[in-house]
Amino acid sequence: MRESIIMKIHYGSALAAVGLVAVHILMRLTQGYAESLEYANVIRNYHFLPYAGMLEIILILLSIHGFIGLRVILLELKQGRIYEKVISYSCFIAMIGLITYGTRTIIMVNMG
Repeated sequence: MRESIIMKIHYGSALAAVGLVAVHILMRLTQGYAESLEYANVIRNYHFLPYAGMLEIILILLSIHGFIGLRVILLELKQGRIYEKVISYSCFIAMIGLITYGTRTIIMVNMG
């Protein structure tokens, strides 16, 4: 994939994540902070499907943004065609692993 497209994805995921995280924080402010972190409230939030969906989207956006950023940092340390491929594929695999594990957690909480 061209570097310009990767950077557009990086910037787009940052903008979208800022918006959704702001909504997430505003939803948390509707309750007291300590109250919003109580176990029963956290579980109730995961059972509310629109909110759980928003958390899933935030997970995906932040994973994409974070691993593209990590990839850029690692590519600045060293150059080379093989090194770039190893870093790119490693970051992609790690990103998929993180998203899979986070999605698994959201699904397990929803299933009870």
